[in-house]
Amino acid sequence: MTHDIEDDECVFCRVVSGALPHSVISEDGATVAFMANRQQRVGHVLVVPRAHIETVFDLDERTGAAVMAMTVRIARAVKAAFQPEGLHLWQSNGPGAGQEVPHFHMHVMPRWFDDGLIRWHPEHGPIYPERDELDRQAARILAALTKEANGRAD
Repeated sequence: MTHDIEDDECVFCRVVSGALPHSVISEDGATVAFMANRQQRVGHVLVVPRAHIETVFDLDERTGAAVMAMTVRIARAVKAAFQPEGLHLWQSNGPGAGQEVPHFHMHVMPRWFDDGLIRWHPEHGPIYPERDELDRQAARILAALTKEANGRAD
């Protein structure tokens, strides 16, 4: 869901409008980058679009490009400021993915060895499907992409 105006119930819209104080790092016409109030590690930053856009599925390409450009700038600054051993960028969409605030946002998270944060793979490790299964999955995604390009998104 996309709104050109702020959503009074959305905490990130309130940050963007200045109604809720935050430590803003950088902003432009399309995006705002600010310190996460709930710090998992020092240097944890959030990058959000100014418009109330709930998920990546609602994100237009222009705004997506602006968010990514700001994210790259912030990632480089976080690296220079904190000298992490690595950096995670992550973004969740919908309750099944653990999205807590229904306003699209990118996390810029400095990482250090053994910091105890996010495991990306389940305990059993990754699976390695056969090539024909990967080809079937790719064909399904390509078909959906083709429908979208032809204006027939389902």
